[in-house]
Formats: sequence, structure tokens, C-alpha cells
Amino acid sequence: MSNFITVKKKIKTFKTTIEVSGDKSLSIRWVLLSSLAEGISVAKNLLMSEDIFAALKAVQKLGIKVSLKKNVCKIYGKGINGYRYKKNITINAQNSGTLGRLILGLLINSPFKIKLIGDKSLSKRDFKRISDPLSKFGAKFSLYKKKYLPLTIIGSKNLNPIKYNENKGSAQCKSAVILGGIRANGITAIKAKKSRNHTELLFKNLKLPIKIKKNKKFDLINIQKVKKIQKLIYNIPSDISSSAFFIILTVLSNNSNLLIKNVNINPSRVGVITILKKMGANISYKNIKFYKGEKNADIQIKSCKFLKPINCPISLNSSAIDEFLLIFLVAAKAKGMSTFKKLDELNKKESPRLLWGKKILTNMGVQTISTKDSIKIFGNPNLKINKKIIIKNFLKDHRVFMTSVIAALSFGGHWIIHDKDSIKSSFPNFLKILNKIKK
Repeated sequence: MSNFITVKKKIKTFKTTIEVSGDKSLSIRWVLLSSLAEGISVAKNLLMSEDIFAALKAVQKLGIKVSLKKNVCKIYGKGINGYRYKKNITINAQNSGTLGRLILGLLINSPFKIKLIGDKSLSKRDFKRISDPLSKFGAKFSLYKKKYLPLTIIGSKNLNPIKYNENKGSAQCKSAVILGGIRANGITAIKAKKSRNHTELLFKNLKLPIKIKKNKKFDLINIQKVKKIQKLIYNIPSDISSSAFFIILTVLSNNSNLLIKNVNINPSRVGVITILKKMGANISYKNIKFYKGEKNADIQIKSCKFLKPINCPISLNSSAIDEFLLIFLVAAKAKGMSTFKKLDELNKKESPRLLWGKKILTNMGVQTISTKDSIKIFGNPNLKINKKIIIKNFLKDHRVFMTSVIAALSFGGHWIIHDKDSIKSSFPNFLKILNKIKK
């Protein structure tokens, strides 16, 4: 079976309603916190992807029972100290940076060495940014070339609270330290640049000892040792990052209208919506409700005939970091020059995404000027593609694959896009939902 797809035609006008898979960030956090809870935690609409299966296998390696039937998952937690540590445990995070980094915060009390490995892509990502703060608690790390996977961690019985300054806007780094703080004796104090706050909201919902003071640019977070975590019954909302592919497709299509049901619109995640609205996109929220501390809504999107360029505010980078490849496509159709700055974090994802964004645009015939952390895109409202474009060798980054598919359907041309299987890590239903829209 071929591992590529061919797209030869632009998408036709559509009007439909879809539901998107469960939020990946919430799914992984539910798995990790439920594994330390007391009793049986239940999740509906858990994302059924390789990243989540890796998380479930990880907690099973630590002695936690898991059952999975259709779209309902149960985790049989044994309490805050319920992990059964053994010698020679190896945990495979596969492609998931969220899993690989967050679970390390929970392993800092392991009496035995635990080895963490990942796939080729994850093994090229920086884990020193996690091991440095976690080692201050008292855990010891050994990393490949002092920075990469595979790594080993051995914990400590006497874990000290720490002070940590997270200045990159990384929710993964912040969350790893928060999770480490629940095992330390005393108050762990974190000064964190604004980033997605799912971990904090889950802690508040579970009534765990966390205090948050918000400033303009930073959050000040105090976390104390946790004695008990209640079981977590959770109906996980749809993922805004997955929804973004269909949002952009609708914005770039002709006379089309799309409704996406029950999407998580956490304010720390909706930078893509804010940016698109600034560019003239017709997007609105319906049926807004709050659930487990998270803001959810149906999202209504209509096609846009005229798109404006943007000098993208740096303050929106963190809340749109996973969607910039798609945003670049919108900039390609806007009339004028769009500018995006300080996006070095984009190159620390599954692939160097800023470089891939430029490469896709160049293949499309769009003029760009870029540096190592910025890009200027010279948009063309009349952009049409009449040539063959091949996309491959992108480290199996699912977002590069899916963005290329959206570009092909939006602008035309003859596209051959490799590594179709890359979507299995985070959004296996992408092509299935796309086919529903195309009907």
C-alpha cells in the first residue's frame, strides 16, 4: 500500500458540519494524571492516535491497569505513589514530545534507572531543557550527547522544591516542572512565559494545591506536594489544532461554510483564530460553554473573498505555535506582505517547521524572505498553481503532510505528498474527515 497521496484538483464549494478528534494535549494529560489518581478514571472521546497509545503503554509499564473499548478509556489508578518501579524499564514516547517531557516530571522519585526513548524525529529534539530543571529536584539524568534521547533518569527519595524560570513559552517544560512539584517537599515556584495552560486548569479542577498569579507576560505558579488525586471523569472536547486544518481550508475556499462541533477554545490555544480574524477571516463561536475549567464552543467558518496581510504580533506566537504552517498559506493569498517574527521555537518541533513553511511556499511560487526565526510572505490573491509539486523527507512531521494537503486543495496544482502514515501519531482521522467535507 502506497504511503503517499496525490492531489490534482482544488476542492469544490462545500457546506457541512463535522466533529474532530479529541484534544491531544488534554488526552495525554488525562492519561498521566489518571495514572496517579485513586480509583477508576474514565475518558470519552480520547484521541485514538499513536501518541496516546504510547502514553497508555507508558503508564502500563509502570504497573497501571488500562482498558480501552471503542472510544472509552478506563485507567485504574493506585494513588500518588502507585507506580510499580522495576529495574530495566524502558518507556517509548515514540513521536510525542508532550508525553516524553511531561512523564519525566512524574518519574523523579524512581529508585531505579528508567530509560526514555523516542522515534527518529523525537530523538532530535532538545531534552536538556527538561532535564536541567528536573535535576534540581534531585533526579539524575544521562542524555545522548548531553541533550537528546535516549536518556536515563534515576530519581531520589528526598526531592527538594525548586524555583524555575521558564522563558521560552513552552507548555511542555512548564508542565514537566509542575508535575515534578507534586512529588517535592515544599513549594515549587515557577515563573512561566505565557503558554497553554491545560495542566494548571486540570489541577484546579481536581482541587490540587496550585496557586497562579497572572501578570501581562508571565504567570507565577506555586505548586505543593500532592497527597491525593481524585479520579477524573472526562468527556474530552475536540482539538483546536486539528480543527485548524479545516478552518483554513474553508477560509481559502470559494463560497463555503463549515461548522465544527464542540472544540476546545482555551484562550492560550486560539492564537490561530485571533490571527485569522485580523486578516479578515469570517469566524465565529456558537454554543460557548465551560467544562472542567476549559472553554469549549462550536466554530462557524465562512469563506473569505478578501484577505489582509498581517504584521503578526509576537505576543500571539505561543498560542498559535502549532498552526503557523497553515497561517502561512493564508498569508500567501493575502494582498500584500505579511511578517512573522521570533519563531525560533517553530524549528524545535517534529521538523524544522519554519524551514518547511518557506519550502512549501517557494514550491507554490510564493516569494518569501526569511531568517533563522522570521519570515516575510508576499501574498497574491490570484495565486494559482499549474505545476507538479512533490513534498517528501520532512521527518514524518504530520503537520507538514496535512498542511501540504490543504495547500493542494486550496490552490490547485498536481501534488504528490509522501509519508501519509505520519498522521497516525496525532490525527489519524484527518483524511477521513476531509473526504466527508469533499463529498
